[in-house]
Amino acid sequence: MTEQQAREEMVRLGVSFFQRGYATGSAGNLSMRLSDGTLLATPTGSCLGELVAQRLSKVTEQGECLSGDKPSKEMSFHRAIYMNNPACGAIVHLHCHYLTALSCLQGVDRENCIRPFTPYVVMRVGAVPVVPYYRPGDKRLADDLAQLAPHHKAFLLANHGPVVTGRTLREAADNAEELEETARLIFTLGDRPIRYLNHNEVAELRS
Repeated sequence: MTEQQAREEMVRLGVSFFQRGYATGSAGNLSMRLSDGTLLATPTGSCLGELVAQRLSKVTEQGECLSGDKPSKEMSFHRAIYMNNPACGAIVHLHCHYLTALSCLQGVDRENCIRPFTPYVVMRVGAVPVVPYYRPGDKRLADDLAQLAPHHKAFLLANHGPVVTGRTLREAADNAEELEETARLIFTLGDRPIRYLNHNEVAELRS
């Protein structure tokens, strides 16, 4: 994929997220690793539904801005993930409704906030750890995600929302949508008894 194609894909997926209600206002950000190792990202304060290909931020992995508008302050945690997980090719961070609601609940399992009850989250992302609450842009977000990045594909920021990775931006987007749908199911099921997947069933999916 050329850089121009990558820019066009980011714009297209941003519009798709916005039009379908996964992102509102200027919330959320996207990034991807280009073939030369630099990073392409949505600019600070930008609306995912109104991105402009040539104004997207292009930065080095160390954070130096090469071209485009100023990147989001949350680019620091994107970079932390890329630097600690070479397999990561793209990141989607959204404030989508159900996952953000889940991130605000007390008593959520910090090791894995989504106990497996459908096979798809297990197959796509595995366990989803919860990062403690820090204000947006806080350096500790990047520090915590740097520690978790080698071992996980998705994370839930407490009182904030999901951060989801993929080998490509399309894969990261698909993973984020699968997580949001699973969170919606959690709230739909409510207090009803849930038939969770057992250890053997989870192991079979992971294999």
